[in-house]
Amino acid sequence: MRKRLCLFVLLLAALLLLSACHGSRKVGSFEVPQSLDTSRDYEIVFWAKNDTNKTQTEIYQKAIDDFQALYPNIHVNMRLYTDYGKIYNDVITNISTNTTPNVCITYPDHIATYMTGNNVVVPLDPLFSDPRYGLGGSELRFDGPAQDEIIPQFLSECVIAGTHYALPYMRSTEAVYINKTFVEKLGYEVPDILTWDFIWEVSDKAAQKDADGVYLLNGQKVMIPFIYKSTDNMMIQMLRQLGAGYSTENGGILLFNDTTKSLLETISQHVSNGAFSTFKISSYPANFLNAGQCVFAVDSTAGATWMGSEAPLTDISRDKFVAFETAMRMVPQFDPANPKMISQGPSVCVFNHGDPQEVLASWLFTQYLLSNDVQIAYASTEGYVPVTTCAQQAPEYVDYLARIGEDNKEHYAVKIEASRLLTDNVASTFVTPAFNGSASLRDAAGQLIENTVKSVRRKQTVDDAYFEKLYSDIVSLYHLNQGDSAQGMGGKQDLGPLPGMSRGLLIGLVVLWVGIGLYALRDFLEKHRKDFSKRK
Repeated sequence: MRKRLCLFVLLLAALLLLSACHGSRKVGSFEVPQSLDTSRDYEIVFWAKNDTNKTQTEIYQKAIDDFQALYPNIHVNMRLYTDYGKIYNDVITNISTNTTPNVCITYPDHIATYMTGNNVVVPLDPLFSDPRYGLGGSELRFDGPAQDEIIPQFLSECVIAGTHYALPYMRSTEAVYINKTFVEKLGYEVPDILTWDFIWEVSDKAAQKDADGVYLLNGQKVMIPFIYKSTDNMMIQMLRQLGAGYSTENGGILLFNDTTKSLLETISQHVSNGAFSTFKISSYPANFLNAGQCVFAVDSTAGATWMGSEAPLTDISRDKFVAFETAMRMVPQFDPANPKMISQGPSVCVFNHGDPQEVLASWLFTQYLLSNDVQIAYASTEGYVPVTTCAQQAPEYVDYLARIGEDNKEHYAVKIEASRLLTDNVASTFVTPAFNGSASLRDAAGQLIENTVKSVRRKQTVDDAYFEKLYSDIVSLYHLNQGDSAQGMGGKQDLGPLPGMSRGLLIGLVVLWVGIGLYALRDFLEKHRKDFSKRK
């Protein structure tokens, strides 16, 4: 009896442990230290992105200097990158050697992939709520924002599997930069909210040529009426506006559906008319817009200083610029009464190197990046907006917006209009779920458009068979055949190999059941041996 009781207890314990792990998606946890140990020095490595913009570099450096003045024992070493993709690749490479940075400006889609490493990214909820060192905490040596001062729509993008793994740093959206002079020359007026039908109609008309191949609108031999910079955002926003599938919250893939196919068919028609192209195929939209070779250029509001006939930044020589009146609107809509546009922009995450004190020091610097001085200074360099209400409502930022058009640099009109476009329409913004594989799904969404445009330009037949093969090729290219799909790609999302602890528990359970079976067999044989002896 005693043996059977012990066996039952062992079995129950194993089942409880297994059930505790079953379905768990928590990557790690963090316990906030009682206080920052000021008796030791900390070396914090900070990776950030910069487009060779010296002003932004100076803002980062000033933030570091000001922070170190407040915390002399925390030393921040900055490494600048020119591309978020390079940051992503380097983080992935360094995870296995535990040489990731302490603080990194990145995207939630990327963070979801970083989290496949065991306890690599620090879950921030315990730090958010800590009364001493949390958001607006009593022990901070600077005026940081409270959690309710971070704009909810921006903070929501930093949630992965129900937990905050980042803080938003800056936010932008996409905008249509318009050659208003051309639109009016074609006999149209720019509406307050653009529709896709309007964009396509005007673009088709702008693509008309004379017998010598010269475009009637600009008198040049080059004209791409409509150019889109980020075709992943183009597809994602179109699907959201139509209420069609893209992905589920937990990583199910819904992109490959009939609505997507219909959108690609429409795009292909206008490509064949010469009305549409993309950045990857043709080049930066701003280069064509500013040279009078484009009517509608869609790019991030964070790139507003490159857009318009008086843009302070340029990739083309000034003698190529053509004078025109620049207008700006939110991205085209299917339902102007219910507009939807994507919210995007860099976030900041903290990496765990196994030292809670180092994590706390890193967290303090991360919070400092959300202080008013840093937020307002950085937002004024481009069409970004601060992520906190306290920064957006600060007198300095209100004054910055009010001085629109005062000069062609800090107060460049198109740049400030870009900022206002987002601040005035935050309620219309949305974010896509972040999960392991969401970065690949985003790339796939854009590649569907890129491939379709290339095929039309190469005079290939674009029909049902084409789209069936396109879907198959993209699924294979981005390894998406392990997720849910409207096209029945099958099964549940592949969450990767089981963690070592779970594998050990499963093996232990198998061993336990084998032991139970052997014990029962021995008990059975012993019982029958005794019965046989009695019969003898």
